[in-house]
Amino acid sequence: MTPLEKTFGGIVAILLLGAPAIFAGNSDEKSAAAVDEVFSDLTRPGSPGCALSVYRDGKIVYAKGYGLANIEENVPITPQSVFDIGSTSKQFSAASILLLEKQGKLSINDDVRKYVPELPAYGQKITILNLLNHTSGLRDYLTLMELAGINVDSVTTDADALALINRQKALNFAPGSEWLYSNTGFFLLSTIVQRVSGKTLREFAGENIFAPLEMTHTQYRDNHAALIANRALAYAERDDKTGYILDVSYFEQTGDGAVHTSVEDLLKWDENFYSPRVGGKEFLGEIQERGKLNDGKILDYAKGLFLADYRGLQTVSHGGA
Repeated sequence: MTPLEKTFGGIVAILLLGAPAIFAGNSDEKSAAAVDEVFSDLTRPGSPGCALSVYRDGKIVYAKGYGLANIEENVPITPQSVFDIGSTSKQFSAASILLLEKQGKLSINDDVRKYVPELPAYGQKITILNLLNHTSGLRDYLTLMELAGINVDSVTTDADALALINRQKALNFAPGSEWLYSNTGFFLLSTIVQRVSGKTLREFAGENIFAPLEMTHTQYRDNHAALIANRALAYAERDDKTGYILDVSYFEQTGDGAVHTSVEDLLKWDENFYSPRVGGKEFLGEIQERGKLNDGKILDYAKGLFLADYRGLQTVSHGGA
């Protein structure tokens, strides 16, 4: 398996996983220069940027920061910078659910309303697996927030998201009949984790994933006022292209996003796919098992991960804005 993972923060942080060894012997400087050239546009004065790490055989063979983590303070991005990785967080929410299943506390074939009974009864069973595979038919709550006129730069909470979801009187489609990316499903996974384990997703993932893998700079950020060491702020370009404005999420709900981490910490998570310390081999197979529609069609989405082929090699990926 050769996963290729993109994680977005600042403007963008990119992580290449399992790439071929590109720095060897006397070619080191030439290879580094070739990689640096790709990101040269992010090294302009006053530009946000990204952190890059290339992994090979469980080790970092090249790591570098480009651009600024904080434009106001002129703080450069480094491989230790911590980014909000957005929807790339979804694999950790999926992993938390699978670990709870491994502990015998739930089944991914359970009806979601067993744990979230206030969810409307649509006359059709929606399973946890439907949430994991984006086949639930539930409407995307972030889209609903925009339609409701909620400022996406506002502080929003679990209660806000759940109330909006519970007001929906219909589904987009029958569960399992179609695939449609929906943040609602993964937000509800965080709700299920909390109700089953008695711990927030931040607490559960911290104790069962991040701590065992020694991902000491990784956490779910569920408090908009929380301070995170070495955090890279996010920016958007001004409409007139004259500079940047701050574009940081103040969402306090988790599940669909909210993980903050570094490229160095993500090496430890990636390595778990090859030498499992968390979950075991069965867990790794399950998290990468492609979803299936009711008609038997196999999806290119597993559980918080996209699966594809690139030049004959299997890739595992997810983006996050």
